[in-house]
Amino acid sequence: MVVTVFRSRLRQPVHEDYGPTADAMEKRARAMPGFVDFKGFTADDGERVSLIAFESTEAQRAWRDDPEHRAAQRRGRDDFYETYTIQVCELLDERSFTR
Repeated sequence: MVVTVFRSRLRQPVHEDYGPTADAMEKRARAMPGFVDFKGFTADDGERVSLIAFESTEAQRAWRDDPEHRAAQRRGRDDFYETYTIQVCELLDERSFTR
């Protein structure tokens, strides 16, 4: 499994197209072959963290290179984000517990 950690801060004021664009990209990611999961969090200080998991490096790269996703990335740099960091991580080990 490959997990992308996307940490960001939105520009202020937040562009009116951000919400619809983010929703469309999440929907598109979920439809990609190899998609596993998406979770998004916002910290009290405004930092946002998204965790996007794919089954393989190939599936993650297909998402990274998707033309509509690329256009949204450009729009993000131009209009939505003050700052962001992307980290792509391979799962080395996993443990879980369920009661």
